[in-house]
Amino acid sequence: LTGALERGAVAYLCDEARAAELTAVAPGTPALVVDELRRAMALASAAAFRHPDRDLPIIGITGTKGKTTAAYMLRSIVEAAHGEGSCGIMGTIETYDGSGRAASNNTTPEPPDLWRHLANARDAHLAAMVMEVSSQALKYDRTLGVNLTAGCFLNIGLDHISPVEHADFEDYFSSKLKIFSQADTAVVNLDSDHANRIVAAAGASARTLTFGVNRPEADVFADELSPSEEGIAFTLHLGAERRRVQLPFPGEFSVSDALCAAACAQLMNIDANKIAEGLAATHVPGRMEFYRSADRRLTVVVDYAHNGFAFESLLSTVAGTFGDAQTIAVFGAVGGKARERRYELPEVAARYVSRIILTSDDPWTEDPADICREMEGALPEGFPHEVVLDREAAAERAFELAEATPGRSVVLLLAKGHEAYQLTKDGFV
Repeated sequence: LTGALERGAVAYLCDEARAAELTAVAPGTPALVVDELRRAMALASAAAFRHPDRDLPIIGITGTKGKTTAAYMLRSIVEAAHGEGSCGIMGTIETYDGSGRAASNNTTPEPPDLWRHLANARDAHLAAMVMEVSSQALKYDRTLGVNLTAGCFLNIGLDHISPVEHADFEDYFSSKLKIFSQADTAVVNLDSDHANRIVAAAGASARTLTFGVNRPEADVFADELSPSEEGIAFTLHLGAERRRVQLPFPGEFSVSDALCAAACAQLMNIDANKIAEGLAATHVPGRMEFYRSADRRLTVVVDYAHNGFAFESLLSTVAGTFGDAQTIAVFGAVGGKARERRYELPEVAARYVSRIILTSDDPWTEDPADICREMEGALPEGFPHEVVLDREAAAERAFELAEATPGRSVVLLLAKGHEAYQLTKDGFV
């Protein structure tokens, strides 16, 4: 507090439990003393930055998987319509608010940073801000008070269940459903598990738009899907409008993310041609990034898939698309949380790939060797696998195996996606 006052702070906000201590440190300094600090911090931040959400279209996207991809798809659409740099983004990979671009620390920032970015986007006259909204952000009121033009619910699966995240699935699910209480329009995936509950929660708070694959009853839907190794094409139905769309990456789940983005773009009065153009031009760092050798014998897929739900979607797609190829998956599981991944990831991967290389993935306070031993225990007896704790060495080993095998190979570098660091007991390295 003393340092903040020396740098120009004129008042402070604090919890009742710390009020007496802080008064002794800074007697006479104006204070706002509250009994719910997180909620108060969000509301005070909104007021301090003059409620930029009143002057800026803001799209919030939540879901167990696909948030980042859907956000980048929508940003690509907005930029197709309004020009490069016209759309802000806050999410897992980066934050861009019209005044600067930086790697993100949290999927959804804490309120002072969140509202600062929204204010910068307003002041830069951006056409829109697209936000990934995590379950933690909703549970702990980081986004409290943000009026969303649209609140999108992609899907729900079992994830983030741990003593430091969500106590159980109900806590996780109900936290995500809170997004609708902040939205003018709810955008809901009819293909999601528990869709009836999601639609009911959306309708209780907001106007609802629905989307789905091969669901003509939805407001926005796709049909005539044509997958290939180069991506997936489909016919997009936006009311009376129909457009053929080519996505640069494969998978029906990618089509679902595209439908969410298209529905939001339609809310923003973006032309159907620009929607198709933006979707075709989408690039998402670390998500479904494909690299191919000149002779096409080797394909490398870099993807952030890090839970059982995402593994099922991605690996089933790769198996269906590259049916004759050897597939080698490189992945680990995080330490200190989400313990279910140590059993789900190897179990799912073993159904679709030829070989697994287990490695480190943000082991945090735990020994990565211990995590890998737990993952080995979830593999079927005798399943081909290796443990290579150094992630770079694990990737090199996968390439060695691919090179030594006749025919085509696919190497999947999973979970870390675009990230070039590890979170260990010594911090980020």
